[in-house]
Amino acid sequence: EVQLVESGGGLVQPGGSLRLSCAASGFTFDDYAMSWVRQAPGKGLEWVSGINWNGDYTYYPESMKGRFTISRDNAKNTLYLQMNNLKPEDTAVYYCRISGSSYWGQGTQVTVSS
Repeated sequence: EVQLVESGGGLVQPGGSLRLSCAASGFTFDDYAMSWVRQAPGKGLEWVSGINWNGDYTYYPESMKGRFTISRDNAKNTLYLQMNNLKPEDTAVYYCRISGSSYWGQGTQVTVSS
């Protein structure tokens, strides 16, 4: 059974940082590209970043380049998202996903507020 379990969310002040983790199990992690997506209150899903199977290639929308960094540790079957200089508009539930699939985690809440 595929499982994706996010962690690391929380309440942070504007300008702060968080590192999200996604523990993967039930599939061969390093066979797949992975992604982070988010959903802000009352809004649709927004793609945040993607990474290829071995971490050599990473992808971001322009709005997140320079603040967010996706990475993975295939030895630990774990995906990460380092988020710096957080803004209130980054408040959302963040999900990890096997890219192009219907497999998602349960999400972790990130709230950016003073």
